[in-house]
Amino acid sequence: MDDVKIGEILEPVGAGENQRRAERVRAKFWRTMKKAARQVPFMDELVAGYYCALDDDTPPKVRGILLAALAYFILPLDVVPDFLLGLGFTDDVAVLAAALNAVRRHITPAHRLAAKRALAETERDR
Repeated sequence: MDDVKIGEILEPVGAGENQRRAERVRAKFWRTMKKAARQVPFMDELVAGYYCALDDDTPPKVRGILLAALAYFILPLDVVPDFLLGLGFTDDVAVLAAALNAVRRHITPAHRLAAKRALAETERDR
């Protein structure tokens, strides 16, 4: 996936679109995360990014970047459809890595702790 496409996905949108993305992400994140768990090598950071995106104290631009990447992640049909075994989440990983790298300093220890707890709970449920 080239940088131009990633840039298009992560570019700023209005508050209304960010709100729609937040609702979509809240509704579908955990189901998609469980499907992708073995294919995303930085799942702990991804879940921390999820908590950062939904944190009202996170700056709006940072929330927007994360919500765009997370919304792309939960879409079942994107550049490489997620149902393609072994390939399905490769484009998602590129978008997520770019977003997380761009906002890394805004992901707090509290976000990482929440992620660690959520992932531990997910493991217990399996």
